[in-house]
Amino acid sequence: MRGGDVLSIQGKRCGGSDSEILLIFLWVGRKTTGVEEDETRDTRPDIAAAVRGGDPEQGMDGEGDPATASLEQALYWREIYREILAMEEKVLKRIQDLMAKQSPTARREVEQSNVPVVTAQAERFRHRLRFWTTRVSELE
Repeated sequence: MRGGDVLSIQGKRCGGSDSEILLIFLWVGRKTTGVEEDETRDTRPDIAAAVRGGDPEQGMDGEGDPATASLEQALYWREIYREILAMEEKVLKRIQDLMAKQSPTARREVEQSNVPVVTAQAERFRHRLRFWTTRVSELE
């Protein structure tokens, strides 16, 4: 898809970047699998991580209630999300560098399996960073 294109997922019109569409797809798919969420999380940590990574509203453990956060807490979480996002962006860059040296078949598999997961995580952290940056501005 190109920027500005519109996609319909389960009757909802969705527009935006490829990564935003991917996040919507992952989130919608999570809700329609029919698998017991708690059971899956207990037995499949990879699934639990993918579900968590696909939810941009999912805060980190210990993040607390953002609506009642102090300026000090907001500054802390903004920095944490900056650190994590920087790492995720380095991971994506490294994956791209490695893919350039792979056969077309291997590269295609990485594009279909690894890249979407790391991209979803990066988008989640980017979303949370924007949230905390806004919260800092509100509190200053």
